[in-house]
Formats: sequence, structure tokens, C-alpha cells
Amino acid sequence: MPYVIAAPCVADYSCLDVCPADCIRPRPDDPEFETTEQLYIDPASCIDCEACVPACPVAAIYEQSRLPKQWAEYMNINADFFKDAK
Repeated sequence: MPYVIAAPCVADYSCLDVCPADCIRPRPDDPEFETTEQLYIDPASCIDCEACVPACPVAAIYEQSRLPKQWAEYMNINADFFKDAK
């Protein structure tokens, strides 16, 4: 199952550096970088490696089935970010 970035994200970009699938956006050179509130994981590109989880300084990344109920909507928020980009 893919991983999801939830509300606590502070966009410090540690997860970007460790992701072997390059599925976390926006990157600093992406056009939407300045207007996006947090980072997102593309569920279609995530390879479930879990490398991003320990890299996150605020524990904002969860495996989809372990996403806390209070942040359940972030599963769709992450996916929608990539639908809009296509």
C-alpha cells in the first residue's frame, strides 16, 4: 500500500532526499512549489519502500492502512494533488 503525507507535514524536504521512486512533490523547482502548503506522495508511483517514514522529522508519513482516522482525508488529498497535475 502506498504511503500518505498528512497534516503535520512541515515541508522540510527530508523525505524528498531519500525517496528512490521520486514520487513526492512538489520539489523546489516545481512551478507549484510556492503555493503548495505541504508535500504529497503520488500513490501510483509510490513503491512502498518506507524510506520516507524515518526521514520525516514530524512523523507525518503513514502507510495508507495505518493512517490515523483524524487524517483519513489526506489519502484523497495526496492523490488529488497528482490528478490536478496531469
